[in-house]
Parts: sequence; C-alpha cells; structure tokens
Amino acid sequence: MQLSPAHHDERLTAPRSWWAIAVLIGLACALMLLPLGTLPLLAGLVGGTALAGMLVSSYGSARVRVVGGALAAGEARIPVAALGEPEVLDAEEARAWRTHKADARAFMLLRSYVPTAVRIPITDPGDPTPYAYVSTREPKALAKAIRSAKG
Repeated sequence: MQLSPAHHDERLTAPRSWWAIAVLIGLACALMLLPLGTLPLLAGLVGGTALAGMLVSSYGSARVRVVGGALAAGEARIPVAALGEPEVLDAEEARAWRTHKADARAFMLLRSYVPTAVRIPITDPGDPTPYAYVSTREPKALAKAIRSAKG
C-alpha cells in the first residue's frame, strides 16, 4: 500500500540575518537591565533573545504544500479544483504583484525575503478572492505540482 506523497512541500524560513537581529534584541534587553545587576542582566539576555527568536520562528515558519488535492499555504487550504492555471513570477513580476498590481481581495502568503512567487487565479464563482499569491523559492516546482494535482 503506497501513501500519496506531497507533490510539493516547502518551508519559508526566515533568513539568518533575522536570527542575528533576535540576538541583538536580547543584548539590548540585557543592557537595559544592566543597572539592576548580573541576574537581571542575564534574565534580560535570555528572555529578550527567546522572545525575539520565537517571533522570528513563528513568522518564518510558513509552509507551502500541495497535498491531498489541495494547496496548503500558511493557514489557507484551497482545493486544486478551485484553482486556475498557475503563473510563475520572477523577482520583478512578483514585486509588481505585491505592490501596484495587487488586489486587496487576494489571498497573499507574502514573505518579503523570498523574491519569487506563484500567482494562481481562483476560479470558484462563490469565492470573491480573485487569486492567490504565494511566495516560494521554487515557483516552477509549485506550479508543476498544482498542475499535476489538478490532473
């Protein structure tokens, strides 16, 4: 018995520079508590770094998958039957669809640190969302997975 594997599975992790900033926030918290002594300084370092790290981790843990006949992008689950033909966007075109071409009704899984994306029209007449914009480091693979899931 063979299980149906995910056609596409990607985690949009935050860049390393964001983790360095989380450490710097911890250091800033430690310096704020320096006048209170060594223990508060250490608590500020550990607590500030941990909180900043949790924020970076939660924002940077978006997952994009095509599995079980659906596109799962972040919290959204969209059946592939309700999707049109995916459009692979290079960095310049993705920037345009994030800014002046964007529709306020669109679903956007947007990560500024990922330059490429896929734009997929939503064809369900009962859904007012015109398209889904999904940031991805592998736009061609995501588009291919959506096409193959549609059959």
